[in-house]
Amino acid sequence: MSANGSVRFEGVVKRHGTTTVLHGIDLAINPGEFFVLLGPSGSGKTTALRIMAGLEPVSGGRVLMDGADVTHKEPGDRDVAMVFQSYALYPHMTVAQNIGFPLKMVGVKPPEVERQVADAAAKVNIHHLLERKPGQLSGGQQQRCALARAIVRQPRLFLLDEPLSNLDAKLRLEMRLELHALQRSLGTTTVYVTHDQEEAMTLADRIAVFMEGRVAQVGTPRDVFAKPQTMAVAAFVGTPQMNLMPGTWAKDVVTVGGHALQVTQSTPAARDVMLGVRPSDMRIGSAGLPARIERVEDLGDSAIVSLTAGGRPLKVKGDLQNAAGKSGDRVFLSFEPQTAHLFDPNDGVRL
Repeated sequence: MSANGSVRFEGVVKRHGTTTVLHGIDLAINPGEFFVLLGPSGSGKTTALRIMAGLEPVSGGRVLMDGADVTHKEPGDRDVAMVFQSYALYPHMTVAQNIGFPLKMVGVKPPEVERQVADAAAKVNIHHLLERKPGQLSGGQQQRCALARAIVRQPRLFLLDEPLSNLDAKLRLEMRLELHALQRSLGTTTVYVTHDQEEAMTLADRIAVFMEGRVAQVGTPRDVFAKPQTMAVAAFVGTPQMNLMPGTWAKDVVTVGGHALQVTQSTPAARDVMLGVRPSDMRIGSAGLPARIERVEDLGDSAIVSLTAGGRPLKVKGDLQNAAGKSGDRVFLSFEPQTAHLFDPNDGVRL
């Protein structure tokens, strides 16, 4: 296993006709990193992954792997393995033949293929299924087969395109843990595309958040959650999404609908602002912003309360005690000053 696997995008542009899909992307992925490309549908993340794989040409910019320019190299010359959403298994071949296919293509001798296939299958717990055909496997087993086929080549880079999206919720959680353990044991640089922010938060060493063909933010899951750089990132990362309220910021107070709310940041001159507060940082109490409870969702160990304040929908997430109340109740919302996020209402950038 090589200790390499670094990837750099330098000003990568991708156009389809008159549509620009990627607007000059810069990215640096470190060797051995589990790097997640996160974003809504159509944000350009899968296109970026396909460019890494060599499956899509660039319209501008460069792609470097381990310092070498691979922008115009064929997929076969890049030493990368890709796992698709659809698994792309050959239905007429056994699991063993599917896993061994990449080795056979490069002329590895049959006894060695057999040894490496057994090794890869054991790593993803399907060593007992080697004689079956893909049609006889569950979704999770097909997924494992596709992973084994990727790792058998010991590439310098794994590229995974929404690999868990076809699985049911419980299996997704299990496979997420297994994937993470597998990547750690192999130490191979892994680039993973998903629109599921919970998946991104639990798997990634670092996340690049894609928004409309641009990278809006790169950082650890904790950074992206705690300090979103734009309103779009703030609204996308976190469940339920961040509450955003227009207000006026003067000194260390933001006034929303005539109600003064304390924040830690101070401004010399009054200005319009978007105040962001995570639902888990909001409290229901006897003072603060007046609101009306619309609905309480009891999740067992916690609750999500939907409210309206000044005609604007807001959410509070917390334990059932904090969520005291029922539909129609008039309550007050507050938050600790240090939990407030402030954004420019025009360009959405964090202040």
